[in-house]
Amino acid sequence: MIISMTLPPGTVLSRAELVSQFGVSLTPIRDALLRLGEEGLVDIFPQHATVVSPIDLALVRQAHFLRRSIELEIVHVLAAAPDAELVARLRASLARQAALLDDFAEFTAADQAFHKLMYEAAQVPDLWALVRQQSGHLDRLRRLHLPIPGKAEAILRDHTAIVEAIAPGDPVEAQNALRRHLSGTLSNVEEIRSRFPDFLVG
Repeated sequence: MIISMTLPPGTVLSRAELVSQFGVSLTPIRDALLRLGEEGLVDIFPQHATVVSPIDLALVRQAHFLRRSIELEIVHVLAAAPDAELVARLRASLARQAALLDDFAEFTAADQAFHKLMYEAAQVPDLWALVRQQSGHLDRLRRLHLPIPGKAEAILRDHTAIVEAIAPGDPVEAQNALRRHLSGTLSNVEEIRSRFPDFLVG
């Protein structure tokens, strides 16, 4: 709910309400909030309140750096030894994304599944979990950016370019396509900030 911006920055989280909403005891709620605090997604004020944190642009940039560094190597590895079965699976993923352009939540899930497939194909699936753990602030910024007209279509075009570089075995172009793809949201930070000035810090 935090990542999807259903709970936007500044939302005060009531532990009692969360207990009732999820039908669990206080202990797992407290543990979950502590983990969210460790990831910087909530600010915990002891004996006072727990509040959904603003989107920290410093953490966004770090997550982006981590993801770009890993995925540049992944697409290089995949394009250096192209596999027809993988290319077919990636193209099937593109088709699914194309069918979901008007459903932001489902399109986001399909987008992530596309990238996860490449991590698995490069035999580094655990790095996907690492990237996801560090990406909360970046994911929220992307969620604000995705509804901008044409953004989902641009993501699909970028994904297609990556696949069409992997398929014939062109590591350099695969990396170039990935760089273009991952630069999209950060290059539009000021536009996003102008639309949501209270949600961003840094």
